[in-house]
Amino acid sequence: MPKLIPYSRQSLDSSDIKQINKVLLSDFLTQGCKVKEFEKKLSDYCQARYAAVFSSGTAALHAAYFAAGVGKDDEVITSAITFLATSNAAVFLGAKPVFVDVEPDTANIDPRLIEKAVNKKTKAIIPVHYSGHPADLEKISRIAKKHNILVIEDACHALGAEYENKRIGSCQFSDMTVFSFHPVKSITTGEGGAVLTNNKDYYKKLVAFRQHGVIKDSEDFTTLEDHGWCYEMHYLGYNYRLTDIQCTLGISQLKKLDSFISKRRRIAEIYNREFADNQYFDLPQEKKYAFSSRHLYPLRLKDGYFKYRKQIFDQLRKGGLGVQIHYIPVYWQPYYLKNGYKRGICPRAEDFYQRELSIPLYPSMDKLTVKKVIDKLKSVFNKIEKVTVHE
Repeated sequence: MPKLIPYSRQSLDSSDIKQINKVLLSDFLTQGCKVKEFEKKLSDYCQARYAAVFSSGTAALHAAYFAAGVGKDDEVITSAITFLATSNAAVFLGAKPVFVDVEPDTANIDPRLIEKAVNKKTKAIIPVHYSGHPADLEKISRIAKKHNILVIEDACHALGAEYENKRIGSCQFSDMTVFSFHPVKSITTGEGGAVLTNNKDYYKKLVAFRQHGVIKDSEDFTTLEDHGWCYEMHYLGYNYRLTDIQCTLGISQLKKLDSFISKRRRIAEIYNREFADNQYFDLPQEKKYAFSSRHLYPLRLKDGYFKYRKQIFDQLRKGGLGVQIHYIPVYWQPYYLKNGYKRGICPRAEDFYQRELSIPLYPSMDKLTVKKVIDKLKSVFNKIEKVTVHE
């Protein structure tokens, strides 16, 4: 079997390695100046007031929900087409995820269906920018303001994306935005995540939550005097800190983010041309309000072909393409089924899952690799076409 071309991967070069080597030889590997530097550069890039970095995207989601006051018996509205962390982070705090169906073309949460799911228990709406394509934030924001609930963007796919010419992370239409820096994302710190906000109180809670719930600013002390060594624990927090090593990599990667997004979009344009008007699958869409970061390139198999997805998937894998499926509807997982969720609650999400197939797309793909992907897809689908003809 040939070496797999992954659906995505990190893009590192000598400049990243040089900066990491510097911090490895410095006095601080963690809790040094690189954390604040990365946060400042990230908030400046996204045009938000504050950024707090975390050990993973999941930790960042957990912290954002905590800062928002999500707790026992609350509900959060989100999409079923997402990674498990989006809803799990609410469950960590005793809240209930409520899944709303998606738009069939973007696989983002359908704003038209959100209001029907709002009730007195609803604390927040969590739109997921699936594949790097922003959800319709202005419509979602209007619903949230009408019902006095919060909006927390799960933008783990969408660093570098824009909504109405405003960068995702600016929080223009939300209270907080969450990013991930996993190796397959727009930039990487190995593992890592961040929450951006324009709200100072949220920011203070985020920073405390990542360091065991500890407050170090004496101005916020409630019981202890400031003797230089004192700190107070105000919340039950976690060790969700990101190291200086990781933040140094993040700073280096952030310099290349626009280039990464540009390369992703160029590859997507090649795919769009090569597969235009094909009979086998629909291509990912980009709406007028959106500038996608192209985290994924998700195909949607057409009627007559999606029933062969397992066969197509296996043949592509054997042919060297590390294709993947994004995602199994969250509530199909055994944990959620055991806790009262049932299949069928989001029919469009389920239909999307049964058709979706992500093909390789990442910045360091060269022309030869892109051509291999295109040729292998055409070859496999031609074989599938011969099967359908003989049925």
